[in-house]
Amino acid sequence: MRNPGEAQAGGTVLVAGGAGFIGSHLCAALLDAGAHVTCLDNMQTALPSNLERLQLRDRFSYVKADITQPLPAAITDTRFTHIYNLACAASPPLYQADPEHTMLTNVVGTNQLLRLAEQTGARFLLTSTSEVYGDPEVHPQPEDYRGNVNCTGPRACYDEGKRAAETLAFDYARMGRADVRVARIFNTYGPQMRMDDGRVVSNLICQSLEGEKLTIYGSGNQTRSFCYVADTVDALVRLMESEMAQPVPVNIGTQAEITVLELVAAMEAVVGRSLDITYHDLPQDDPQRRRPDISRARELLGWEPTTQLATGLRRTYEWFAQEIAATRPLEQQVA
Repeated sequence: MRNPGEAQAGGTVLVAGGAGFIGSHLCAALLDAGAHVTCLDNMQTALPSNLERLQLRDRFSYVKADITQPLPAAITDTRFTHIYNLACAASPPLYQADPEHTMLTNVVGTNQLLRLAEQTGARFLLTSTSEVYGDPEVHPQPEDYRGNVNCTGPRACYDEGKRAAETLAFDYARMGRADVRVARIFNTYGPQMRMDDGRVVSNLICQSLEGEKLTIYGSGNQTRSFCYVADTVDALVRLMESEMAQPVPVNIGTQAEITVLELVAAMEAVVGRSLDITYHDLPQDDPQRRRPDISRARELLGWEPTTQLATGLRRTYEWFAQEIAATRPLEQQVA
């Protein structure tokens, strides 16, 4: 396989949700590869600082829009070569804040971007999620597992929204209307997350930096597989450039499965001290185990994550420390 991004160098790439956590890293990687990148984002959950950094780059443009609404002419009049759809809040507190908008972003928004891909001939990549597996009864989760999702629960706006988005993408592919790729992203962490993201890594880091007790939901024995953002982005770029006779979903994540309490221990190694914990009830439908089978990603993309958890956590911790210091009043920093 050629170097990731080489096939998109010189191309005109649309990244919906490009000012978000993963999206901003993806935009930067595509710019580094030589692509012309347009970021479409409504800034509902994105960090303004992510966008500000990108706007300093050549070959980058930004269009503020919501994909649940008619796409602006700045988007529909551009002949894109590649379209990435990362436009949706991904953490439970954020996507549950406006569940109707979350569902419509995944269904109406994905359909609009698929139509754009059909009109322009662009290859389309949907970022789906491990949440399509729900609270899985099969472990680890292969792509042919159909999942265990509560379709009426508080997480359904996101889980079922992504499942519907996948349905749309594969129907467009079956009808020959668009060339699609679908990534199922597992827990990703790294710099440029929101401090109030609400997911476990950002929660633990921010609480440790503020000297607060760490919030653990449930017993802390539930498992996750944490993939560093640079590895996730590498996989997305490779998937966009992959050639396959028929599109299939591809799990993107790490097989290094740990409990939440083991994550706390890893955090303690980063900060160099013990951390106090407070326990809270586990949210409804929160998965007990989560680990991807990434055999397909290895076979089709020649990919697997390379960043060790200790390395990724330290980088993320240092980034959050700088962000908190930058937003804290000077007198508090001196104190």
